[in-house]
Amino acid sequence: MAGVEEVEVVVAHHECATLRVGDVFLKIDADQTRTDVEVEAMAMAPIPTPEVLWRKPPVLALAALPGTALGRLGEPSTTSPAAWAAAGAAVRTLHDAPLPLWPGRSVDEIAAHLDGECEWLLTNGVLPTDLVTRNRQVAEAALRPWTPAFTHGDLQVAHVFVDGDEVTGVLDWTEAAPGDALFDLATLTLGHEEHLGDVIAGYGTDVDLEVIRAWWSLRSLRGIRWLVEHGFDPAAPGCEIDVLRSQL
Repeated sequence: MAGVEEVEVVVAHHECATLRVGDVFLKIDADQTRTDVEVEAMAMAPIPTPEVLWRKPPVLALAALPGTALGRLGEPSTTSPAAWAAAGAAVRTLHDAPLPLWPGRSVDEIAAHLDGECEWLLTNGVLPTDLVTRNRQVAEAALRPWTPAFTHGDLQVAHVFVDGDEVTGVLDWTEAAPGDALFDLATLTLGHEEHLGDVIAGYGTDVDLEVIRAWWSLRSLRGIRWLVEHGFDPAAPGCEIDVLRSQL
């Protein structure tokens, strides 16, 4: 990294930070359990992931992925439908892989967390009651038994990198675990409903669209407090609160 002229802060909050130094990403996380999961999940995943250059707790150094992010929440995606389909195919490959050995969250845990977040939203007047109530009803469809798959767990559109119509890698595996395959598909298409058909075409099997929509509501309701407390804006155009409004 000699000769690097600047350090870019990619993301930073009071849990962890990611810096870019030239072609190297430095992830600094006080909770090494998350880093343990990330390193092991990337080693297991049958799709491209960043190369681990070195690890000196609390720092993990990863090589930059080629290409650009598939998109950003709150911004129109300029990548092709074929690139979105390629992302869907990569997710299917991941979901068909052997499961991680560590446990994921149960339906009961997710439901309890969701109810706690809805209560916080209403108690603090963050969102109108009808918006929370309606989306909590929509979210109920996701709270059903599922066959566990190897899920990324935080498959935001910005975590998938493409070069042309080819997936070059997937970032940020700290939430990887056995889970609901449709949660990954919903996370990838959150705020980009227009590309859901492309993703499903690449995924190669029918999915329950009601459950996808349920996960859109659930993820948005469950994430707003964390975003606010960590300095992000869920009310930005096209982001979580707009997703909740679109569900009405």
